[in-house]
Order: sequence, then C-alpha cells, then structure tokens
Amino acid sequence: MTTHRIYTMSFASVYPHYVTKAERKGRSQAEVDEIISWLTGYSAKQLQTVLDEEVDFETFFAQAPAMNPSRSLITGVICGVRVEEIEEPLMREIRYLDKLIDEMARGKAMEKVLRS
Repeated sequence: MTTHRIYTMSFASVYPHYVTKAERKGRSQAEVDEIISWLTGYSAKQLQTVLDEEVDFETFFAQAPAMNPSRSLITGVICGVRVEEIEEPLMREIRYLDKLIDEMARGKAMEKVLRS
C-alpha cells in the first residue's frame, strides 16, 4: 500500500492556505483555529507548537488531544469524493478538516459548521 503524499507533508505548510482561503471569503484565522480545535481538541498553544515543530499530517492527527466524536456528522463532497465514504481513516480525518474549512469559507454559520 502506498502512502499518500499529504500524510508526510507538514501541517504548517498547509495551514496558511486554510487561513488564506478563509480570509479571501471574509472569515478569520481565529475561525480556522476554532475549527481545528473543535475537530482535534488542540488548544491555541498546542496548535502553535504543532505549527512551530512542523509536524506532518499523520503525526498531527495521531497526536490530536481529543478527536471530536461528532465529526462523523460531517458529510458531503470534497475534492469530488464523499467524505463519509472514504475508507482510509487518516484520509477521512484530513478531508473532514478540508470540508469544515470549505463550509466556513462558503459563508456557513460557525454553529452549523461545527455541527452544534
């Protein structure tokens, strides 16, 4: 089985793209951080440490303090694939994050994005 290239990419290299996407649509870095915190349980300080240490996506999700059990409520299509049908657990986690960022950037209210 080949591993996907994104698994070994540093989370810090992709994070600015999440922020840029949000800001282009009138949203904020704080909202991106809120999504990441909701999904993974990382505090602001822990997230900064992850970014400073440039951990890869595999490590980012493996060391997440508390993956949100409500993440299974995230459904829909991202990159042409239904997230709920992705079998590889790590890829599903990455796509959950992508989907949440995408929904926020499209103007969805944070309460709905965070499945509150």
